[in-house]
Amino acid sequence: MATETGTVPLLIAERRRRLLQEVRHRGYASFRELADALDISESTVRRDLRLMVADGLLEPTRGGVGTLTSPPSGPAPAAEPAPLQAAHPAAPAPRRPAPAGDDPAPAGDDPVRAEREAIAAHAAGLVQPGSAILIGPGRTTAALARHLTTISHLTVVTNSVAVTRALLPAPQVDVVMVGGTLRRSIGALVGPITEQTLQGLRGNQVFLSGDGVTADRGLTTPNVFAAATDQALMAAGRQVVVLADHTKLGHDTMCQTVPSDRIDVLVTDELADPAALRRLTAAGIDVRVAR
Repeated sequence: MATETGTVPLLIAERRRRLLQEVRHRGYASFRELADALDISESTVRRDLRLMVADGLLEPTRGGVGTLTSPPSGPAPAAEPAPLQAAHPAAPAPRRPAPAGDDPAPAGDDPVRAEREAIAAHAAGLVQPGSAILIGPGRTTAALARHLTTISHLTVVTNSVAVTRALLPAPQVDVVMVGGTLRRSIGALVGPITEQTLQGLRGNQVFLSGDGVTADRGLTTPNVFAAATDQALMAAGRQVVVLADHTKLGHDTMCQTVPSDRIDVLVTDELADPAALRRLTAAGIDVRVAR
């Protein structure tokens, strides 16, 4: 098996896709049957299937796994691992779960949709043609990606499924989707593989969003799985641009991702609290209000 960090995730994703196909074709399969069908070890099959059962794609049976006999509670899981969508854009789109933090919500479900779009449009104006940038997960960063489809000779590095999806129609934009473990709740790839890949990269700008921004702690997120990856994204960008609508300002959550002194630019909307903007400006942040 290849050992390069950029190759391993695709091999894992392809293996799990084939496992899912085999189980659905058979209705039930033992670990030994699946190992023989894919010419891999039984221990590898067991490890992959444990993760697929945990993700709600399959259900355990005695000595093997089977297809789901009833729909799982909560949002429907994706039919196939999301990294394959980036690797094979021509493949039929899998079923998608209900919008999470990284997927643009329908207009009626997003009370700050207009503000997100204004922030995204302003942020897109900061991107120069021919540059290389990094984009993290989030609804606002996904909106930014949609505004980048007209920029020429752009390279975008991302761990976000929604950002990758938004850039698929733009052939002039080179998309580098870093590998890792899919965290469905945020629609992004996270973990040690993601962080290791990002260590060797450098971009002109990195665009990040989160759940809170304060002058004291900077950008924060409640998701411990995303925090380390966001920090790796931050370290790979020469200029750090935070996208946060007015509901995020003054809000502080558990995990710090970008301290205040590392935020170069904050783009927010015109409903932002003036007192919060003054505190952020006093912390040395270049605050831009999208109108």
